[in-house]
Amino acid sequence: MTATGHKPPDSVLLRRRDVAVAVACGMFVALMVGAAYASVPLYDWFCRATGFGGRTMVATGAPGQVLDRKINVRFDANVGPGLAWRFTPDQVSTDVRLGEVVTVSYTVLNETARSTTGLASYNVSPPQAGAYFSKINCFCFEEQTLKPGEKREMTVVFFVDPNLVKDFDEADFHTITLSYTMHPVREPARPVAQAPAGGRS
Repeated sequence: MTATGHKPPDSVLLRRRDVAVAVACGMFVALMVGAAYASVPLYDWFCRATGFGGRTMVATGAPGQVLDRKINVRFDANVGPGLAWRFTPDQVSTDVRLGEVVTVSYTVLNETARSTTGLASYNVSPPQAGAYFSKINCFCFEEQTLKPGEKREMTVVFFVDPNLVKDFDEADFHTITLSYTMHPVREPARPVAQAPAGGRS
């Protein structure tokens, strides 16, 4: 109803409804976009905190308890498309006692004729093992820039949590695979040099 008591024309009502629908749709799209951007860091935080999806735990020191039970830990290395590096573990596997702090090495070699940069991501399998695999030190998510033909050794310090034996669902765990993939890091585009003011000198 208008101030004079008359009902607005149908065209005005339809226009108002269309505006309301457009505003609601815009707000919904903005909410979905925001959720999409937030979901990546939230999912990453969740995986780091719980070991979900094969993500390992992060520790600052040894657990203080070493059990006689051993588990075989296998090591895997991969190189993503676009990065001409050779990336290998220095050993294929090792038997470790639960709670024992272990140091292993990976070697990377730049096989190109130019400096290139890579960054490693990781996961463990089976995925539920991530809740028991704790790394004290790791080269993952750190950019590695290698000169032409340069070789570098990188270490990982880890332990398998003794609490694994307390979880009935994990009682049949005998092998955990730690897998790394080295990805290329794209160099930022160099700005085009501008000509000096006033033209050529």
